Amino acid sequence: MSEVLEPLENTDESRKERVDRELGELLQGLRVAATGVQVLFAFLLTLPFSSGFGKIDMTGNWLFYLAVVSAAVASICTIAPATQHRILFRSGLKELLLHRANRLGVAGGLALAVSMTCSTALVLDALTSPAPAALVGAGVALLCAWLWFVQPLLSLRLVKNEND
Repeated sequence: MSEVLEPLENTDESRKERVDRELGELLQGLRVAATGVQVLFAFLLTLPFSSGFGKIDMTGNWLFYLAVVSAAVASICTIAPATQHRILFRSGLKELLLHRANRLGVAGGLALAVSMTCSTALVLDALTSPAPAALVGAGVALLCAWLWFVQPLLSLRLVKNEND
């Protein structure tokens, strides 16, 4: 089954209607992502207080540091558009907010990928050994990279090339 690569355009929309719709869609997507980010962040914040945390080695400590900091960054990036929307409400800056929120969403996705990779590697390092932890961590990183960034960028490039 092949993917459809034709962008759909609604020519009946005004520029304002398009920006309103796109901002609504983007904020809804970020709302979904923010929930997952916050659950991961909360889990990571409780981890140092669990009884077995002191048993992790230096590699585990670094994985934890990277995971918690990148989860904080992901949380900040996914929450920022909703907060900015409240502050900029009725300011006439909706298109600016749309572009800014899009960049923050991508940055949040990148930070989330780092946090998920490090969290997965940390758990597997504690349960098994460094080799499987590194292998599975690399697999998580590659899957995030492919599905969240590379595949959509390739699709975008293909559509742009077809339209040129």
